[in-house]
Amino acid sequence: MNKLRAAVIGAGYFGRLHALKLAANPDVDLVAIADVDTPRAEAVARETGCRAVRNFRDLIGSIDIASVAVPTESHHALARPMIDAGVHVLVEKPIAKTLEQADDLVRLAAARGTLVAVGHQERFNPAFVALRAKPSRALFIEAERLTEFRGRGTDVDIVLDLMIHDLDLILTLVGAEPVQVSACGFSVLTDALDIANARLEFASGCVANVSASRVSQSPVRKLRVFQADSYVSADLQGARLRSVCRSTTAASGVAVEEQSFESADALGAGIAAFVNAVRARRSPPVDGEAGRRALKLALEIGDLVRARLERLFPTGSASAA
Repeated sequence: MNKLRAAVIGAGYFGRLHALKLAANPDVDLVAIADVDTPRAEAVARETGCRAVRNFRDLIGSIDIASVAVPTESHHALARPMIDAGVHVLVEKPIAKTLEQADDLVRLAAARGTLVAVGHQERFNPAFVALRAKPSRALFIEAERLTEFRGRGTDVDIVLDLMIHDLDLILTLVGAEPVQVSACGFSVLTDALDIANARLEFASGCVANVSASRVSQSPVRKLRVFQADSYVSADLQGARLRSVCRSTTAASGVAVEEQSFESADALGAGIAAFVNAVRARRSPPVDGEAGRRALKLALEIGDLVRARLERLFPTGSASAA
């Protein structure tokens, strides 16, 4: 098969990373980088050996796939024309700013026969891949995602910025949406939510506790799954997996297994999966529907947090997000 002609829309931090991964993919010919900031686009274009354009619409008709790596508020406006023109699109997470926008992209893609993938790259973290491969019926899931304040991604709150990664992982593991959700959170260094916690209850009896913060002192990305006779802890930051289960042969009564994964490249793996899906004309592992489910839950959690804050700190209080 011929190489897929690709473009990246957005030459910021994530756009540059997408461009580097696409340029290195043997099944892809990176054609262009599009950004209204011409000097920034030209810098990435020089680094990846393609051309820079200011208007992404100029690329329609000359590309097969596109990565949309711009602020969330522009995802719908930039992805929609591409999808409408038959270009297969990988949209950074979250898929869109609103559920209505997400629904529009999913419906349009189905009508045009176009593939949409969403950049929930933790799905391709080797520690999570190994965890998911283990047979399990989760009773309790604990997810913790903490970062130092970087100033990047603050166009959205902590739920849409970071927690949504773990919401997608939990929905994937449980295979269902929660029947009950409760949440709390606060703003600290921005006007949006900077720290949040949610409790998710599922019809199966599984309960998940999810915490996210972008005002912590050191990064943590951990996912723990507990079941009747074992638990598995995935260090997504260090790409390590630790499993502990009951054992009738071990002197301690438990058996411990540890795995480490070198050269973890979740972004590269996610982009490769999207490229392979387009070439095979099959649904990508994280499709538009999956992105919509994660967005729906994230928006619900954000609404619950803000409603709680409004009760605690009526409008006008400096403590309300």
